[in-house]
Amino acid sequence: MVYLYLLATFLFVFGIKKLTSVKTCQKGNRISEIAMLLAIVTTLVTFSNLSWGVIVAGLIVGGAIGAVIAKKTATTQMPEMVAALNGFGGFASALVAIAFMLIDETLKNPEKTLWDTGAVNAISTPLTILIGMVTLTGSFVAYFKLGGKKMAHPVKGANRHLLHAVIGAAILLLSWWQIATGSHAQMSIATVLIVILSSALGVFLVMPIGGADMPVVVSLLNSYSGVAGAAAGLVIGSPLLVVVGALVGTSGLILTQIMCKAMNRSLGNVLLGGMGEETVAKDAKDYKSIKSTTPEEVALLLDGASSVVIVPGYGLAVAQAQHVVRELGDLLIKRGCNVRYAIHPVAGRMPGHMNVLLAESDVPYDQLWEMDNINSDFKNTDVVIIVGANDVVNPAAREATGPIAGMPILDVDHARTVVVIKRSLAPGYAGIKNPLFDMDNCLMVFLDAKEALEGMVKEVKELAK
Repeated sequence: MVYLYLLATFLFVFGIKKLTSVKTCQKGNRISEIAMLLAIVTTLVTFSNLSWGVIVAGLIVGGAIGAVIAKKTATTQMPEMVAALNGFGGFASALVAIAFMLIDETLKNPEKTLWDTGAVNAISTPLTILIGMVTLTGSFVAYFKLGGKKMAHPVKGANRHLLHAVIGAAILLLSWWQIATGSHAQMSIATVLIVILSSALGVFLVMPIGGADMPVVVSLLNSYSGVAGAAAGLVIGSPLLVVVGALVGTSGLILTQIMCKAMNRSLGNVLLGGMGEETVAKDAKDYKSIKSTTPEEVALLLDGASSVVIVPGYGLAVAQAQHVVRELGDLLIKRGCNVRYAIHPVAGRMPGHMNVLLAESDVPYDQLWEMDNINSDFKNTDVVIIVGANDVVNPAAREATGPIAGMPILDVDHARTVVVIKRSLAPGYAGIKNPLFDMDNCLMVFLDAKEALEGMVKEVKELAK
């Protein structure tokens, strides 16, 4: 059985490695699925005293719920689903730690403490509950904020950090009580209080973080779920769970760091700063030289273009226009135009959101260009079409001060012509004005993304006749 666990571990590592490339990520998912199946089967075969009725029922019910969610979740709801699944992962780990205290043979002796189960188990148990519950409630706050719900922290300013510190200190004291007490009743009370305070801490930690930082938060919560899983593995003595949890935890932290770098901000700044938090600049909608255009006029521009870059944003996902944008791109390619898609690391509402969206419409991988690779070429681009993006193309990031000062952006304003498809002049999550909209080379199409793109597709087809 040890060799099967080693094989599953190897497959997990190999699968995650495949996830680092857009071309191989689908294969990486399949390999990781096989690893998970192997791990589950091996675990079930290893233990003979299992309640097979409960296990089979769990597989059927859980599998059915997962299948329904996968079928019914729209692409626009993918960030929310990822956040929720992170939360459930943390909750499962917390339940494992609680179950350990209920069934451990040592603790069945009324005189034994949690420390008597071993130092590793004693320390890992409250740690798993803490991280698991923070992940659960924090993930569902992220879920609701991604869904557009307004949530304000009950304590304003720096005082909220003091509140968090007090809750954290209380959890540490309760953890010591849980470990050291020889009374199982007191151990149970300590456990319940740790669950309650950890849940509250998860809510309070994520609540003040602004919408623009949600991709980073989702990535960080994914890391938390992995750390909770690794800690749960220590509690029950499962090397496979420790390895897999550590892989998820470290890869999530690496991704979080990459996304922070893409925003030119530290993780502490994200967690404490809260970009996009309920505030909108007074001049956010104050524009003086907006030039509005139509899909018909944009089609004429595209007819004479030899290089076009499409910049997808969350508006593309909301309009479910990924298939139409792919159709427009294909039409232009057939006319000899060089078409590429510029992907900003934090565009959308979760890590890789735009990659997932475009992959759904089968956009070829070689047409997806990362920000660092395409920025230098915007000056040679005839037309840039921005579909529902805002902050990631905002030149205000080049200023010395401001909410997004210093954040790397897509240098779309260097192109000959910029077309922005946007329903209104409403600001992005950062809540500030976008000087791009006032520039001489910028044209605004005030329509739903799908409606605007369909109009362009129709006109491009007409011009090709």
